[in-house]
Amino acid sequence: MDHNTIALLMFSTMLLMMITGQRVFGAIGFVAVVAAFALWGPGGTQMGFGSVMKLMKWTPLLTLPMFVYMGYVMSESRLAEDLYRMFHVWFGPLPGGLAIGTIMLMVMISVMNGLSVAGMAIGATIALPELLRRNYDKLMISGVIQAGSSLGILIPPSVVLVLFSLIARQPVSELWLAGAIPGLLMASLFVVYIVIRCRLNPSLAPPMDAEERAAITMREKLRLLRAGLLPVFIFVAMMVPFLKGWASLTEASVIGALAAVLAAVIKRRFTWQVFQTTTRQTMQITVMFMLIITAALSFGAVFDGLGAGRAIEDFFTEGLGLGPWQILILMQLSFLVMGMFLDDTAMLVIVAPVYVSLARHLGFDLIWYGILYTITCQIAYLTPPFGYNLFLMKAMAPPEFTLPVIYRSVFPFVGVMLLTLILVMLFPQLALWLPHVVLGR
Repeated sequence: MDHNTIALLMFSTMLLMMITGQRVFGAIGFVAVVAAFALWGPGGTQMGFGSVMKLMKWTPLLTLPMFVYMGYVMSESRLAEDLYRMFHVWFGPLPGGLAIGTIMLMVMISVMNGLSVAGMAIGATIALPELLRRNYDKLMISGVIQAGSSLGILIPPSVVLVLFSLIARQPVSELWLAGAIPGLLMASLFVVYIVIRCRLNPSLAPPMDAEERAAITMREKLRLLRAGLLPVFIFVAMMVPFLKGWASLTEASVIGALAAVLAAVIKRRFTWQVFQTTTRQTMQITVMFMLIITAALSFGAVFDGLGAGRAIEDFFTEGLGLGPWQILILMQLSFLVMGMFLDDTAMLVIVAPVYVSLARHLGFDLIWYGILYTITCQIAYLTPPFGYNLFLMKAMAPPEFTLPVIYRSVFPFVGVMLLTLILVMLFPQLALWLPHVVLGR
């Protein structure tokens, strides 16, 4: 059996196991170990061990539990509630104002956390009940919460970009800075869509009534505005030392986690229950990521050992005879299709190494390509049938949010994400300008 057939068999077996409900790390790791043993005998299993040891020596991975911990402190100590109340008071009088406030809340949570799941949890527990109470349309509620929570994997400090830096061997600081403007652009386009849609059909998102607006004094508005500055303090405390070179990436993540704890202590909300829940959730998320990454790195080691990566490169560049931009578009389309069945971490550590090598061979900037990849991951989070956020929404939302409602709600926001992807592809400086200004790249 030639190496291309073996690689295809490995990939199809892994997909089949995932479709039948096996856990992602189990499917990937099983195929990797069996293939290594069958191809190279007992010594082949050392490939997986070597991949695990390589991962354990990569110190930036220590940022993962720190950022997750930071996000859960924000959620469990109700600091996010203060933020939402602030956006509610300031934007509630506008048609669709609470939906706009929800997007802004998600931007702030993304700045604190770097994961989609934290934004989804906060949106489903804080924003969703309030939006329902104010008679917002269910499609609008579901779409806003799912799309807004996906911003966490693009806006720094994105955990996905940390993992991409491991695969592509690119500086995390440059990737974070490159993700800032596209992330804010996408959030702004979400807001523009909400404003236009609600002006055309005000019944989708009714504004705060006049009686409630009159009851909110300017003093209350300013008090809530001060409460909203605490997350800004956390972000500044974390990012300034890192960007100035005073602290490493890992040290900056620890500063951010400590700043979140300090903010919760100042608000007198850092209880034993908050500490216990936050620690448990952080451990669960971190272990899940570690299992997927180690399994996928083992799979990638076997895949590379077969020479399949080089075969794919030759197929695109010589077999099909396509130009660089045609190949780039095909890569993005394949990510979108795979995202319907795989999560972003599995795609990153299985397919991205091959595509990163191909992008480098074609002469594309890998920082820019990392942002394109991350945006496609965001889209994959929302695309049926197996989008990650779709099932998170189903698990967290009330029973009236059925799967058909959840599926239908995301299509306008997926369109906005595709528009952002096209803009970043056409204008690479949207991603590359900020790293150049800040780091002189």
